[in-house]
Parts: sequence; C-alpha cells; structure tokens
Amino acid sequence: MRYLPLNEADRAAMREVVGVSAVDELFSDVPADALNPKLDLPPHQGELSVERQMRALASKNLAAGDAPFFAGCGAYKHHVPATVDHIIQRSEFLTAYTPYQPEIAQGTLQYLFEFQTQVATLTGMEVANASMYDGSTACAEAALMARRVTGRKKVVCSGGLHPHYAAVIHTNSELIGDTVLEAPSSADGHGSIADMIDDETSCIVVQSPDVFGHVRDLSALAEKAHEHGALLVAVVTEAVSFGLLKSPGAQGADIVVAEGQSIGNALNFGGPYVGLFAARQKHIRHMPGRLCGETVDADGQRGFVLTLSTREQHIRRDKATSNICTNSGLCSLAFTVHMSLLGGQGLRRLAILNHETACRTADALSAVPGVEILNERFFNEFTVRLPKDAAEVVEALAERGIVAGVPGGRLWPNDPEMANLLIVAATEVTTDEDVRALAEGLKAVL
Repeated sequence: MRYLPLNEADRAAMREVVGVSAVDELFSDVPADALNPKLDLPPHQGELSVERQMRALASKNLAAGDAPFFAGCGAYKHHVPATVDHIIQRSEFLTAYTPYQPEIAQGTLQYLFEFQTQVATLTGMEVANASMYDGSTACAEAALMARRVTGRKKVVCSGGLHPHYAAVIHTNSELIGDTVLEAPSSADGHGSIADMIDDETSCIVVQSPDVFGHVRDLSALAEKAHEHGALLVAVVTEAVSFGLLKSPGAQGADIVVAEGQSIGNALNFGGPYVGLFAARQKHIRHMPGRLCGETVDADGQRGFVLTLSTREQHIRRDKATSNICTNSGLCSLAFTVHMSLLGGQGLRRLAILNHETACRTADALSAVPGVEILNERFFNEFTVRLPKDAAEVVEALAERGIVAGVPGGRLWPNDPEMANLLIVAATEVTTDEDVRALAEGLKAVL
C-alpha cells in the first residue's frame, strides 16, 4: 500500500507556487538521454548468479596495484601505511559524519581540529575548515565564497585548471546567474589569464601544479587580482606537492582549495575523497562548511567545539554560506593519521621521492623516438606529446598490462589539439622496472 499524502489539488497548488505547469518541468536541466534511460539488463537472477556475473565484470578491470601505473590528473597512487586503515576502521571513527550533537564526541572534534591545523599549515593560510566533499566541489565553493566577499559575479578560470573542476564551477555559478570565463587551455605552459582580470572580477582560479603538470608562480597573478579588488583562488590536486613547493598562501592566495586524496586515501574507483579548504582569517565568516575550535570546559579542562557552522542545517537558510551537508569525515581522519605519521620532514622526503621518480620517468620517455616532453618545471606529473592519438596508445599499452597515463582527449574531447597529449604521473611507488616497462612499451606501440 502506497502512502500518498498529497491529492491533485495539493500538487497543483505546489506547482503554481514554484511556477511550473507539470512535474516534468522540474527536470528540464537534465539531458533527455539521461532522464529515465533504457537499461539493457537481464531478468532478475538469484544472488549467486548475480555475484558470479559481477565478479566476471570486475575481472576485466586493470587495477592500479596490478600493473605499472602512471595515471594522475587529480587521483594519484601513493603508499598508504597500514596504520591508517587500522585507526579509521575503529568503531569510534567508522563514520563519514560529524555527530549532530558534536560536543559529546570529543575524539572526533579533536582530530578535526588537528586536521584543520595541518591543512592551514600546508597551504600557508590562517584558517581551514573541517573539510569538503572533494577538490572539485571545494573549488566551486571557493568561487561562491569570492562572490560573497566581493559582491561581484564574474569568475575567471585559468586554462591550466583541471577541466572537471572548471565544469563544477560552471554548474554552481551559472545557476545563480554568475559569469564564468575560461582562458584557453595551453599545454606548452605559456597561457595567461592576467589580461582577463578587470574591476568586475570576483576571483581568478589558478591551479599549480596545473593539469598539465606545470609548476606556477602565483605571486604576479595574485598582485594583479588584488589591484582590481579580486581574490586569487589557488587549486592543488596533488597534496604531496605541499611538501616541496612554496605554499599558495606565501604566494598571495586568498583562498586555497585542494584534493587531499594523495595523503591517507588510496585509489578507490573515484572516491570517496576529501576536499581541503583554507582562507585568510578576515574572510572566515564567508567560508562554507564547519570549523572546530579549542576551548576549556567549566572545570578548565581542554575541550573542542564546533566554533562556526555556516551550513543550512545549523542556521537560517538566508544566512547560510553553503548547503554542504557534511564533511568527508572518515577521509579527513585518514588524511590526519597519515600526516601525523609523516610529520613535516617525512612529507618533504616523500615529496622529494615523488619528484625524483618523475624526473627519471621523464628522462626515460624523452629517449623514446617521437615523444616530446612539454614541461620545463614539474613536480610528479608532466605532459608528453606523442606522434599519434594518445587514447589509442593508452589502450594498446593497457593490453600489455601498463596503465600509461591520462590521454588529453579524455579531458578535452572536443579539442583535436589535445588528442596527442598524454599526462603522465609518477610517485614513490613507481619502480625503475615500471619506468622501463612504460618506455619499452611506448617504443613498441609507436
């Protein structure tokens, strides 16, 4: 028996209030081919049959741990110490949520406080929140925050920004009537957005290392943005780079957002991951999400509280900065545990290992006839130009048991100039045998 509390008159009244004549109009923004698509599924089967079929499908995957692996572009293969999984699987922590009566869970609040401290230190900023869903949504939230701070409605994105991050900014900002401009993507590293900044710009969004692996000095762009009253949003997709590169805060960034997957969170079919969000102290009340603070109780004992909660569930909707429902609590705990194990010196050594491995990989690939390295400076990721379509090369190498990287055509499917580009990442887990396998495989395929 179905429970339908509203009659047709009730529904008609609701449609009139929201200004639609039919329910289908509420889904007008969903592409037609994605709305109620026809699914080619077999008739229902027993549990054992379904398990067998799913295992057969899963066996077709080439997992990152089963092959030489060079894919990156925002999701990187790093070693995660066993201690991380041991701690996050304890029953006290095994949840994605901050408790809704937070002060009774002092342990959860304490690690979130430590997480915020780590993120603020890494980014070179004064304050950080208790995490976002992932790097891309944190990036979009930063653009919305810049709108609140400046009162302006134009966002300018660098051509080196990951196109998926740019797409999320478009989705969030354009729905509220803001203008989003993108500089042309340039794999050679010579693109610039400085000339696109004007007195109507709320923020410029710049990534370093960018999607092609180029390491940027953001100082001049920050100065130019500030001359026009705009904010600089710095984006980092590889959190390990914080151990070696100058922090975005030291380069003049006003807001820093990052994907924290690299620290504590293994590759896992696209998530869940954890977004890092940090800003200047003067903008703290415009930040999305929640902030944990340290205090003392009535007996003078150290304690932790939710100091600032600007999401819709905590305050009036018209005063909320964001409708983010939660933070990626378990993933932020994994980040905190791994960072605590590494410490400052450990992170720096890890970053150096990443850079050295990437340099060896670049040297090996540059010796392959027809392969051109496009980066002068990079951290652990760089772009090569191949003499043929990179997607075809990646497929051919996958058949040889090698995950070669991310083809440019996957990120820019409508730009033929990107088709021959291959973005390659190497980390501390990349062995010399892996590098030789990639170089020899490229020679054979090309």
